[in-house]
Amino acid sequence: MGAAQSLGLPPAQGPHQVGCTDVMVGLTRKGLFFRLFYPCLPQEGVEQPLWIPRYEYCRGLAEYADLHWKWCTPLLSVAFGSFRVPVSWNGPFKPCSSKYPLIIFSHGLGAFRTVYSALCAELASRGFLVAALEHRDHSACATYFCKAGDGQPGAPQATLQEEWVLLHRVPAGRKEFHFRNPQVHQRANECVRGLRLFQDIGHGQAVTNILHNDFDLAALKDSVDMTQAAVMGHSFGGATAVLALAKEPGFKCAVALDAWMFPLENALYPKVVKPVLFINTETFQTAESIAKMKQLSSRNSQTKIITMLGSVHQSQTDFTFLAGNLVNTVFQTRGPLDPYKGLAITSRAALAFLQKHLELKEDFDQWNDLLDGIGDSVIPEAPLCLSSL
Repeated sequence: MGAAQSLGLPPAQGPHQVGCTDVMVGLTRKGLFFRLFYPCLPQEGVEQPLWIPRYEYCRGLAEYADLHWKWCTPLLSVAFGSFRVPVSWNGPFKPCSSKYPLIIFSHGLGAFRTVYSALCAELASRGFLVAALEHRDHSACATYFCKAGDGQPGAPQATLQEEWVLLHRVPAGRKEFHFRNPQVHQRANECVRGLRLFQDIGHGQAVTNILHNDFDLAALKDSVDMTQAAVMGHSFGGATAVLALAKEPGFKCAVALDAWMFPLENALYPKVVKPVLFINTETFQTAESIAKMKQLSSRNSQTKIITMLGSVHQSQTDFTFLAGNLVNTVFQTRGPLDPYKGLAITSRAALAFLQKHLELKEDFDQWNDLLDGIGDSVIPEAPLCLSSL
């Protein structure tokens, strides 16, 4: 398929139908904002949400790509604004007596909460709750929070005011590490707060979604297995997942997609004692980055590093399915590897890893070979040009 594919997100392949909703908690920047993907009950007349939820995200993408936003924002809106996510918006939650495992997902630099919808929906269709955060550390292309109008903490929804948090670039004259390292710590702390929010929800504590969607978070009571929680992310989010794993005992393992290891301080690595699965693309990683991953795999035999051949950094995002030939030529949103095959490798390797380390009673172990880099279009560790360190 490759460039000849029809544009649009693929439907999830698992046994569960998938619903999603947006959740915003708290009236300050220190609250949380995420899109929740979950198994849902079948229903007729399903509404599918837009992939780009607000026009402001198109402007954010233009500014992240360093394009002239006044003319590029409407072009991006035309290119991507009509795509929908093939899930049920606010669909009825499917109760589960055995409870669902939880994944907290962290996006990459310049992304936002919906950029990994194909992967998040696939995982939800396999029986996971997936909370895709939208970080407020100025690394999202754009995001926002709501605050009470006139400073009234108990103000009704009608008086809530939006405040946008825009992408910040590294200031001139400042070393990038000293800018990015505090960001990755804020991101990891948001992942930890996300985990604790689901602890509250699972225990039946009332949690107010100030967006007032037609989805009752109380439906999740007694349906979240907090003993089976993992953290996952792409690029900057991959580094975030590694750091969150070290910070929070409640996370049992992490899946890092093409992790950008640069923002992590060297003192962190001895503290990462639980297993990590690194699923890398062929063209993004450097020898230095792979060496940092190998610091972790040398300490824990359950930490795995694999590479998808024919893939590029955006192969693990939705852009690989949605970008037309022109956009792909400019931004390299996909490589020779078929996007559907790339999604299958990524999701199946993650599922096999999660089954093992969350002790799930599923059949995901059928894909265990992927964890050792065995299979079509996948190799262990890194390509030879990077692995000789």
